[in-house]
This record gives sequence, structure tokens and C-alpha cells, in this order.
Amino acid sequence: MSHEHHHHHHHAVDTSHLNRAFIVGIGLNVAFVVAEAVAGFSIDSLGLLADAGHNLSDVISLVLALLAFRLSKVRPSGNYTYGYKKSTILVSLLNALILLIAVGFIFVESIEKIHTPQPIAGRTISIVAGIGILINGITAWLFFKDRRHDLNIKGAFLHMAADTLVSVGVLVSGILISVTGWSIIDPIIGLVIACIILISTWELLRDSLRLSLDGVPAHLHTSVVERLLCEDKRVVCVHHLHIWAISTTQNALTAHIVVNTFDKSDILKHDLRHRLEEIGIQHATFELELPHEDCHASRCDCDA
Repeated sequence: MSHEHHHHHHHAVDTSHLNRAFIVGIGLNVAFVVAEAVAGFSIDSLGLLADAGHNLSDVISLVLALLAFRLSKVRPSGNYTYGYKKSTILVSLLNALILLIAVGFIFVESIEKIHTPQPIAGRTISIVAGIGILINGITAWLFFKDRRHDLNIKGAFLHMAADTLVSVGVLVSGILISVTGWSIIDPIIGLVIACIILISTWELLRDSLRLSLDGVPAHLHTSVVERLLCEDKRVVCVHHLHIWAISTTQNALTAHIVVNTFDKSDILKHDLRHRLEEIGIQHATFELELPHEDCHASRCDCDA
């Protein structure tokens, strides 16, 4: 029997840390949006006001991510037997779409600037870009640790990391233009940043869309899970295997397990669930069958 499976230990997300991270991140970004809007009105800068609007979309994204995070903790009910855990997946999909729209705006604006180059609006914009780097960088750092373990958190992190990049781009292009006088540097840096954000966002969109359609989570593979279950000597074969995500951190499985005997079936189920927990499947439901039972399985062979 094959022993090629790899262990994917489930990471326990620190809920109190994340709750704090969301509240601090939202607070910092609301303050920045207000400051940027005030500065934009005071010097009559359309660029600053547009960026304030863009940063407001980040605040909305963080609020949505926090809402999904809170909803995922709501207890199941008669109508929602899994609670609202799926909301984390739907929000990560929504965040990916918002990021793609933002990338579209950056592309359009950058191409427009290449055709009609405009000078960077002075020192105030550079100062605001510097503050933006600080605030967006701090907020991104708050979500850095948990971004690999929760798609919803990854969406929040990507939003803030993308904005940090945009602010860095504004600052760097401002410095380079003041030194060289080449206004075209600004839209070129904008296009480079848009491409970087697009690559990261594509992965988020692909993964969140897959989970929304009840696809097998990216780190799990049906053939590997089947082999893992078949490694138990009491299992003859596995069929009707289904794996899907309940939330961005919890996965479920149902399977028909063919065994030679129902003797000590509770111990077998316990052992199989333990194996699955080690690779990140927390909810497993098994239907045990004897070899002579016919449930219209298309294939049932552990050695296949």
C-alpha cells in the first residue's frame, strides 16, 4: 500500500488576535481616509480624493472580512446546520472581485497617463503616500501570520499589501520624477504594481471560487485522501468520496467505506477521523458497507 500522503496539520487561528487586528486595521484606515479627504479638499487635489475613495473600499473590505469572521462563530441552527461559516468563503470571493476592479482602475489610469503625462502634485501627495505606506503596511502586517491558513484573512492581507505597494509606487515615482523630470515613470510603475496585484489576486479568486462551488480545497487531493483511508488494513475500498470546505478554515468529507466486518466499527471510524484531522479535514461522515452490498459504485478498489 502507498504511503505517499503528506501531513497538513490544521493551524489553530488565534481568534482574539484576529479580532484585535481587524478593529485596529479598520480604525487606522478610517483615520487615513478622513485625513486624505481633508488634505484633498484643502489643496483641491483630485488625485488625493480619488485615492481616499480607493482606501474607503479597503475599509469596506476589512469590515466585510470582520463580519464574515464574526458570522463564522455563530452557532448552527435548524435552518443553517453549519451556521454561517460559508460567509468567510463568500467574502473572500467578493474581496477578490473588488481587488480585480481596483486593478482595472489602476490599468486604465496608468494607460491614460502614458497618453497624457501629468506632473505629480507636489510635496503634499508625497507626504500622504508616506503615511499610506505606514498605515497600510501596519495593517497588512497584522494579517501576515494567518494569511496562509484562512482565505478570508488572505483577502484582507492582499488588500492592504496591494495598497502599500500603490503608496510605495506613488512615493518612488514622485522621487524619480523630481530627479529626472520624466513624468512617464509614474504610469509605468502603476502598470507594474497592477500586474503584481493581479497575479496575487488571481490565486485568491481561483481558490475562493473553487470553495464557493464546493470544490476540493487546494491543499487536498482526492486520490491522496483515498489512499490515506485505504492504508488502514480494515478498509477494503473507498467510494462515493466527497470533500468540500465548510469555511475558509474547516473542511468536511463523506465517504462509503467497504469493510470485511462491522466488528469494532466505532474504533475504525475514530481511527479514520484521526488520520483525516492530520491533513486538515475536521468533519468526516462515513457509511460502512460489506463487500457484497451493491450501492452502484463506479469503482471500488484500494489497489487501483
